[in-house]
Amino acid sequence: MMQHLTILGATGSIGTSTLDVVARHPDRYRVFALTAFRQLEKLAEQIAAFRPTFAVVPDLASRESLRLMLIERGVTCELLVGEGGLCEVATHAEVTTVMAAIVGAVGLPPTLAAVRAGKRVLLANKEALVMSGRLFMDEARQSGATVLPIDSEHNAVFQSLPSQFEYGLEEAGVTKVLLTASGGPFRTWPIEQLKSVTPDQAVAHPNWVMGRKISVDSATMMNKGLEVIEARWLFGIGGDRIDVVIHPQSVIHSMVQYADGSVVAQLGNPDMRTPIAHALAYPQRIASGVAPLDFASIAALTFETPDLNRFPCLRLAYAALKADGLAPTVLNAANEIAVSAFLDRQISYLDIASTVEAVLDSCDTGKAESLEDVLVADGSARRMAQAFIDKRLRGAA
Repeated sequence: MMQHLTILGATGSIGTSTLDVVARHPDRYRVFALTAFRQLEKLAEQIAAFRPTFAVVPDLASRESLRLMLIERGVTCELLVGEGGLCEVATHAEVTTVMAAIVGAVGLPPTLAAVRAGKRVLLANKEALVMSGRLFMDEARQSGATVLPIDSEHNAVFQSLPSQFEYGLEEAGVTKVLLTASGGPFRTWPIEQLKSVTPDQAVAHPNWVMGRKISVDSATMMNKGLEVIEARWLFGIGGDRIDVVIHPQSVIHSMVQYADGSVVAQLGNPDMRTPIAHALAYPQRIASGVAPLDFASIAALTFETPDLNRFPCLRLAYAALKADGLAPTVLNAANEIAVSAFLDRQISYLDIASTVEAVLDSCDTGKAESLEDVLVADGSARRMAQAFIDKRLRGAA
């Protein structure tokens, strides 16, 4: 059956990898809609190559710029704008599958809209579950939506579970979920040197090609902390049974430990096309374009326990998960503001964690009863994080 695909965040690393896989299987997939925020030239090229029915950009000025680019290419496409446009292409009756690859909190509304519409949702936007995990999964159950994980770690866990226990682990005998992490570029740096880390150094991931924000999150291991929270909701397992293991080679993408002593792992080269192809074709398998793993060339597979003094963001994520309620929402919002400020060279690398911790200590982290509660907490945490950063900047002036 032909899948009609909307890609939310088509010009990012996940979006472009998705299109690479789709292009290999034109008999299985048709691109229905593409969306982008900044990279309009790249979006125009994608539209010319895949001829979607719709494209979505953030505002009217972007729409006009894209319209002119498409005229130059002799391509027609209906152009929509803003959150309304995102939600429209995520819920359209013709759409069967939505790749949710918009980074950050802005991806939550269209992703949640796709879930409410009962779509097959390929979830690369971890913030949707970090911010509103209970609400999100409740909506998926009520609508009958299928949620398949795209993060390499969660996709590896999914592949390591018996198929009949997709999102319920007790009867499967699962005792732990083990999420692997590369440790990022500063795993072996002396801790005292971390205060001098530059944005260019932080985005230079040793194994994966990713966007700037997620690369910084990988360096601080906030990305792994967010994945712990995401795993709690995806797989219905408590945070005390989700461990993080540093595995610098990024060959084992995650593992599941069972009551009988077995550990099942998913291995592969570090390329996001593997989990994307798995989710696109599930429960079948298709070619992804990724080279097979060459075991003879792997010198060693090593493992370490994360040092929480080096990676305080991981500690903060576990604390937010334990606090529950709106704490994960606050954690994510404060981190987005802090990482943006670091990339703009307004604060230091070490200030990312201290800003997040200050906001967690100061914000109301009560219950998340509705999406409105989540969005209010998100906005409040962002303002508070920005206030902490502004105060730090004034002090440095």
